[in-house]
Amino acid sequence: MDIAKGWLNGAKKCESPNADLRPDVSDISLLVIHNISLPPEQFGGPYIEQLFSNNLDPEEHPYFRDIYHLEVSSHLLIDRKGNVIQFVPFDKRAWHAGVSCYQKRHRCNDYSIGIELEGADHIPFTNIQYSVLAGVTQLIINQYQLITRDRIVGHSDIAPGRKTDPGPTFDWHRYRQLLDS
Repeated sequence: MDIAKGWLNGAKKCESPNADLRPDVSDISLLVIHNISLPPEQFGGPYIEQLFSNNLDPEEHPYFRDIYHLEVSSHLLIDRKGNVIQFVPFDKRAWHAGVSCYQKRHRCNDYSIGIELEGADHIPFTNIQYSVLAGVTQLIINQYQLITRDRIVGHSDIAPGRKTDPGPTFDWHRYRQLLDS
């Protein structure tokens, strides 16, 4: 895998309308790890892609009635089987962080890359997800030198009190060990 023109070669491409231009494309300097499952704690359906594409049907599940109208996206999704889907090229701003702040700097979407892991706060992630996440992270670090190991955070770190993901079952130590190997 490699990155060309903001796209991860080898990833499925499903371009989201929920993106725009970054204020400064040379300032990509933070990686944010998230989790998502739709419906909550259920895996494998088409619903995450539909949400990020503004095609989620509110009649498919009662939970969707509260979220179908949201205009959100992420750069990448790594599903439970390790498949990677890219919704937004890295040189554009994805709408994943919302109201956020990192080291007294607000609007993290402006300067971050967001990676969603298909999962939930209290359900362990799969081995393949860790492996793929580490590989993709290394490519991102190589391409965007302002993103260092110290500038990889969870959504909960940049939106404390509002967000909890990637959650307590995300094994930061394991992930960082994979980055070293």
